[in-house]
Amino acid sequence: MNAEIKTITRFDVWYHPIMAQTFAEAGGVALQTVARSASHHVILNALQASHVYQVPSARDELPSPWHVTGQLLEQLPRLLCVSTNGAGYDTVDVDACTRAGVLVVNQSGANAQSVAEATIGLMLDCARRISESDRRLRSVRGFSREDLMGTEVYEKTLGIIGLGQIGTRVARIAQALGMRVIAHDPLLDAGEVQRRGASAVPLMQLLEQSDVVSLHCPRSAATRNLMNAERFAGMRKGAVFINTARGGLHDESALYAALASGHLGGAGLDVWDEEPPALDHPLLSLANVVGLYHTAGVTLEARWRMGRWAAEQILQVLAGQEAARMVNPEVFARFSQRLRATDHGLA
Repeated sequence: MNAEIKTITRFDVWYHPIMAQTFAEAGGVALQTVARSASHHVILNALQASHVYQVPSARDELPSPWHVTGQLLEQLPRLLCVSTNGAGYDTVDVDACTRAGVLVVNQSGANAQSVAEATIGLMLDCARRISESDRRLRSVRGFSREDLMGTEVYEKTLGIIGLGQIGTRVARIAQALGMRVIAHDPLLDAGEVQRRGASAVPLMQLLEQSDVVSLHCPRSAATRNLMNAERFAGMRKGAVFINTARGGLHDESALYAALASGHLGGAGLDVWDEEPPALDHPLLSLANVVGLYHTAGVTLEARWRMGRWAAEQILQVLAGQEAARMVNPEVFARFSQRLRATDHGLA
């Protein structure tokens, strides 16, 4: 890496200390942390001095003025790279970054095992009514054990929508539980779906056949409200719906209606349109909903990997090397030119 110090800016969300440690051991970079409560002027000055912006992935974790938009990028001419905390990049306009010659990288896979385990946990919780039993036991008496009778997942069908790193891990764990696994992923052919532990089926067939439907796809214009009233109606009566992917992939009002009517048997939700959801959110009023606060990927192990991987990847691209998790690899050549110009004091 060139002797010039490169500045990396992040906000004061929780990071594993391994990130700062990795940068300190490498040298050649300066990591600065800015409070989200700081004034607009202070935050903008910090970002304007930065070569890399380490940005939170969760929309509601970051004030909207600091989402990476074309408008913000116009004010950050020195910025070379945007690195997201996790696999998602909801806070980043990738097309705007590409137009500006800014490389975007993420930490895809860093929390895959954690999210997969949480997905299975939510599925088992809903099937066996674990949280419902716990809540009742703490508050009321006069019910029988049979009032809380659940079902086994053994020999049931799990339908996975999106068979990436997380979906593939979920499929393999489900197989170990004796489940039949089917999947829908328009980016994969049937052979690859089979290699990842599932049988490929069309979306509506998946909904019709599955006892549990679990979402593991990115949030985009194409997947917004992917699960709407029509598709919930297409699910098997009594089925369980799980979303540990992104808020906005399912229509919350439509899901409430499907649960309240008795058509669906339960839901395990880690993600919401607004995070955290309001205390009086209708879905939280239902006994057969298990809710998490976007914590499926929040484990010590996953956060260690996120911090370590992010730091190593930033150091790699600042050394002029292609990285494994580039979201817009087509911009790498232009990024490299801008990086060289910075190293030679031309930018």
